[in-house]
Amino acid sequence: MPGPRMPLRTAAALVGSLSLAASLTACGGGSASSAGSGGGGKTVTVYSADGLKSDKGDGWYDKVFADFTKKTGIEVKYVEGGSGEMVQRALREKTNTQADVLITLPPFIQQADGKGLLQAYAPQGSDKVNGADKAADGKWTSVVNNYFGFVYDKKELAEAPKTWEELLDAKYKGKLQYSTPGVAGDGTAVLVKAMHDFGGEEPAMEYLKKLQANNVGPSSSTSKLAPKTDKGELLVANGDVQMNYAQSKSMPNLGIWFPARDGGGPTTFALPYAAGLVDKAPHSENGKKLLDYLLGEDAQKLVSQVGGGFPARTDVRPTDANAVGLAKIMAGVEVFEPDWADIDKNLSAYVDAWKSATGS
Repeated sequence: MPGPRMPLRTAAALVGSLSLAASLTACGGGSASSAGSGGGGKTVTVYSADGLKSDKGDGWYDKVFADFTKKTGIEVKYVEGGSGEMVQRALREKTNTQADVLITLPPFIQQADGKGLLQAYAPQGSDKVNGADKAADGKWTSVVNNYFGFVYDKKELAEAPKTWEELLDAKYKGKLQYSTPGVAGDGTAVLVKAMHDFGGEEPAMEYLKKLQANNVGPSSSTSKLAPKTDKGELLVANGDVQMNYAQSKSMPNLGIWFPARDGGGPTTFALPYAAGLVDKAPHSENGKKLLDYLLGEDAQKLVSQVGGGFPARTDVRPTDANAVGLAKIMAGVEVFEPDWADIDKNLSAYVDAWKSATGS
């Protein structure tokens, strides 16, 4: 993403109504969980990036999937993993399609579309989704909005780090970790943010090469880094606002922050959970019904209250305690818009450059 800095817009103005308009990404990877093939006429199989389902059964997916099944009688079969992992799994199964719905972060949703994995379907309610948060041809639309961020251990650190440069300090050696670019959506987001903040691919890779001295090493799962940070095993890790805000409810030492360049202010960009109907889906009609439900007003109103995220629909403006807390986190943070078309086109080259720079 070489070239001049992308235009910034103030997040505070956007989060006043919690109808943040920029595109979002999803969260990082985790190991895929077995969910069966989705056989039978009353099932729908979802392949998704993790972050919206809780191990305690109280996440947004847990709630809306249960409500959907109660309303329609259609059982949701669920498989989760890293954004790139889910796309690759769907690609391997292209001649024997198993998934009906694919939900992943950019640029992986664009990658899925480019590989012919998605079919056009505009869910009910998608007309209320901002144009930047959905494909013009109807191949995908955001169902939950979200933002890139980092977490830190509030118990071990008196205050959050402020700059990228600060993370090079020796006190972070063996206490810093970010998920693997090209595998996890949030890990890929680290590259996107670094290339933006440092003004291009080359200076970003130079920085990440230096940062490698403190990095614990690769991780396919972003969601597993927050518990390590809460316990003090890590001081800093990457993440995303929705996932980490939800995790912080049971992890009291977890704080959210946004890296800046030395002398600059905090910035972020949107990482939506973007959903598409899988091409040749075995239960495409059930997939359509689920997509309609995820973008329905009832499900969207639960995005902040239950999921700790931002509604994809601009006409849904929650006022619950989580919505207020999220607005405070985003206040004063500027949001830039990545060139997702460029990132999708050059993702392999950027990941290869990162591997070369870090020796990963």
